[in-house]
Amino acid sequence: MSSASLTWRDGRVFRDGAPHRILSGAVHYFRIHPDQWEDRLRRLAAMGANTVDTYVAWNFHERTEGEIDFTGWRDVARFIRIAGEVGLDVFVRPSPYICAEWSNGGIPFWLSGRTRALRTSDPAFLAAVDAWYDALIPQLAPLQAAHGGTIRLIQVENEYGSFGSDAAYLAHLRDGLRARGMVEMLTTADGTTADMVRNGSVADAMGTFTFGTGVALAQALRRDDHHLMCSELWGGWFDHWGEQHHVRSADSMIGTVRELLDAGGSVSMYMAHGGTNFGLWAGANHSGPAGGVIQPTITSYDSNAPIGEDGTLNDKFHALRAAFAPFHDGELPPVPDAPQRQPAASATLIPVASLLEVVRAQPVVASGPQPLTYEQLGAEDGLVTYEADVTFEAGEVLTLLELRDRATVFLDDERLGTIEHDGPSTLPLPAEGGSGRLTIIVESLGRINYGPLTGEHKGILRGVLIGRRFAHGWEHRMLPRDVMPLPDGSLSPSKGPLQDADEARGPSRASGTQASGTQASGTQASGTQDGMATTSFSITEPADAWLAFPGGAKGMVWLNGFLIGRYWERGPQVTLCAPAPLWRAGENEVVVLDTDRLGATVEIREQPDFGEAEEFIGS
Repeated sequence: MSSASLTWRDGRVFRDGAPHRILSGAVHYFRIHPDQWEDRLRRLAAMGANTVDTYVAWNFHERTEGEIDFTGWRDVARFIRIAGEVGLDVFVRPSPYICAEWSNGGIPFWLSGRTRALRTSDPAFLAAVDAWYDALIPQLAPLQAAHGGTIRLIQVENEYGSFGSDAAYLAHLRDGLRARGMVEMLTTADGTTADMVRNGSVADAMGTFTFGTGVALAQALRRDDHHLMCSELWGGWFDHWGEQHHVRSADSMIGTVRELLDAGGSVSMYMAHGGTNFGLWAGANHSGPAGGVIQPTITSYDSNAPIGEDGTLNDKFHALRAAFAPFHDGELPPVPDAPQRQPAASATLIPVASLLEVVRAQPVVASGPQPLTYEQLGAEDGLVTYEADVTFEAGEVLTLLELRDRATVFLDDERLGTIEHDGPSTLPLPAEGGSGRLTIIVESLGRINYGPLTGEHKGILRGVLIGRRFAHGWEHRMLPRDVMPLPDGSLSPSKGPLQDADEARGPSRASGTQASGTQASGTQASGTQDGMATTSFSITEPADAWLAFPGGAKGMVWLNGFLIGRYWERGPQVTLCAPAPLWRAGENEVVVLDTDRLGATVEIREQPDFGEAEEFIGS
């Protein structure tokens, strides 16, 4: 059996027998268009890193149970090979759970939909993990350094000590990695408390830490002869909708990095380059163990990282390059040029269908006496529409007993209002009483990715009341995942937001400087209506761009059939990143579906706008 190329003893790490420091940065292949993988990895190497770390998001590869994909954007082996060509070692963190502010923490919704015993030695959960590893590990094992590849570290589980205490589960993962041929150094990663370290550790894996500050605590908690390493040094932080944009100064970040290096430690910056939560992949947090307020994560995962969302290099990049340079024998790679950006432009949005027209154009996929959850319907994310005929007396109210996460409610064609998971659960019905067709359009804002509510279900979970009685007899329609609706309300055959590059640049259905199409009958002028609208931009050469939607309230945006993400007027994020590979010379179609209020225009901006910022250090 081959032996590990990276080892530890007496508090030090050795690479091929020589003393070594791991100088790493997190770069996630699933958050970067594959045409830009090499560019981002070269920027990481120029920062002075000798290692890249990446999670492997299980649900990204197995969206439908048994259909596992390692092609195109999902070709993690290609990403690892490119890292080796750039001169980087690879620290792979292969799930089943990754957190990462990624939907459901990387666990497939179909699995969390049928078992609540996530991240345990429950036989049903382990059987699914084993089947996943049987497919995944053959992609990784040949790429280990022991076999001439570049993988030198493998994480067993991610921050398990803050979640559970099932030692048999951790042992099963460790043994499963070894049995399938992973011979390189194993690690775990946990926060800086004794309880987290105790419950997150497993024999034969080097314990590492995650923190924003806390080098002294990590030194005190470091086990036996383990090397001091921070697998996630939070040099920035992610954002939730409705909060301020979190930043950390370069001086604050580099102070912690230098303290760790001066203590003889190794580091992986989280994130070195954050990228984007394209499509509906952004996760969510919650304010307390019982639920409380849901905190959905924004589309951008810029994370105030040293390498910005579009590859821009900032003062953190240069501070790290200076700190890492002494650990290299020769000169660092030259600093790459700044990325090219498209010039500013504006195009008028043309409404083509109301929200109701879009959702009612979808077929009924299930019926039942009570509303079904997303999981019962096989809906990963997107919009689910619930419809029932109701009668009501004067003064009665509508109540959604348990909603996840946001509902737009209509009676016949009249909008009654919006209900959100963390707000009032009732809406008044027309005061005079009557009857009508009740339509409830539910949107999942992001699946919980951290803590005891990871894996919670989505949709209407406990029924709908009219007054004090249940409303029965529901039909269900789905706008699934990230598939783009067409102007007549039907669905595009597109695979969704994370498809192969060539498919993402498929043919346009618009022409001119604005999208063609007829305004839907019965709709109001743009700026006051909900629904779907289109426009287009004519460009000379593809380049990175930032899109803004002035006047829009809450929508999803497709560029040439590719769902780049969400906007929401509550901020902080104002612009959406639209990377160069999604554009093409000539006409480029933009489609917007806004559940609340369409704006009048779409703008290309030359600079990002992440909203009002506040200094923040993760904890």
